[in-house]
Amino acid sequence: MALTVSHRCQHIAPSMTLAIDARAKEMKAAGLDVVGFGAGEPDFPTPQHICDAAKQALDQGMTRYTPASGTLLLKNAICNKLWRDNGLSYDPSDIIVSSGAKHSLFTVFQAIIDPGDEVLIPTPCWVSYPELVRMAGGVPVFVPSREENDFIPTSEDIQKALTIRTKAIVITSPSNPCGGVWSSDQLQFVADLAVDRGLYVVSDEIYEKLLYDGRWHVSIAQLGEEIKKQTFVINGMSKAYAMTGWRIGYTAGPYEVIKAMGSFQSHSTSNPNSVAQYASAVALNGDQSCVEEMRQEFQRRRDMIVDRINGIEGISCNKPHGAFYVMLNIKELIGRRHHGQHITGSMDFASMLLKNKQVAVVPGVAFEAEGFCRLSYATSVEQITKGMDRIAEFVSEVEPPIGGVWPLNRA
Repeated sequence: MALTVSHRCQHIAPSMTLAIDARAKEMKAAGLDVVGFGAGEPDFPTPQHICDAAKQALDQGMTRYTPASGTLLLKNAICNKLWRDNGLSYDPSDIIVSSGAKHSLFTVFQAIIDPGDEVLIPTPCWVSYPELVRMAGGVPVFVPSREENDFIPTSEDIQKALTIRTKAIVITSPSNPCGGVWSSDQLQFVADLAVDRGLYVVSDEIYEKLLYDGRWHVSIAQLGEEIKKQTFVINGMSKAYAMTGWRIGYTAGPYEVIKAMGSFQSHSTSNPNSVAQYASAVALNGDQSCVEEMRQEFQRRRDMIVDRINGIEGISCNKPHGAFYVMLNIKELIGRRHHGQHITGSMDFASMLLKNKQVAVVPGVAFEAEGFCRLSYATSVEQITKGMDRIAEFVSEVEPPIGGVWPLNRA
């Protein structure tokens, strides 16, 4: 038998967001002054009381195996959080803790998808959703959305994508990469559809604390007991608590599937990090003012980067209502030249920008969104200012349209 890589691994694309971030870090290590808008990682330190809890866990010897699906302490903290913040009642047996929200999603798809099952994924979408579905033997079915609808699919868009093979639909609100927020009406449409057609809903709510302009989070599981029984609520510690490296995510869902996920996880990774679990319980149960302070700063940065983008002729963006990303519309630049080089798409734009101006952005093609690039504003005001100055300079060097007049940018 030939010694080959499995078909499964051969057909999994690497994460472009991590690749861009790695390239930017390599350039920084080589001494270049790179501005990174690539990675979705808060630049804030983990709040001190959470770090102190981890030290306390170490001092108390919490360094051994825990139950594979997470400690009862953390599960109780998650149940309290879901009731306090979302009005959702779960028992600890309805909760599984995993090694980050990405791992939570991986385990959900492994538990519910059989070969050939289809999963509806609204686009633009996070780069890992389709790959996680494929890794489970499923088929990602993309549901395109439009910028004029804040990148949220319409009811008609979703309805048209349904087939007899549809098993689940993914909802991300607020969304990565667009920062779009689903309305209650649109969530209700999906809930009614899922109940009527017998579909699972995988609701990624990792950015729920990062909402702006007076908006508040609505989980689709809040819309009734029927849809709650078919919904997996995914969340974690990375974004709201600046705990990306701690790798704690969790899923709340129907007991029988959660039980199966626990069995699967017991053979794949066993328990998540024991010290991080204790610190996460302290984070969820403790003072939440640190979360609000970070949210306010993200909103200030959002306002700044949106104003800067829409002040540059040739590019534009919507104002996102959540998360910490903005989708940069570069469609007017495609087909034009920068210092003699053709910009044929978002990959070219991102590559040229990194090479010529040392600014890292993620090409929209990674998110099924050609004609756009994603910028993360989870970085300092100083870095945003420097990066936007360089982007403005880059765009000014692109040959102008015929007649020299760019379309009007958004206010």
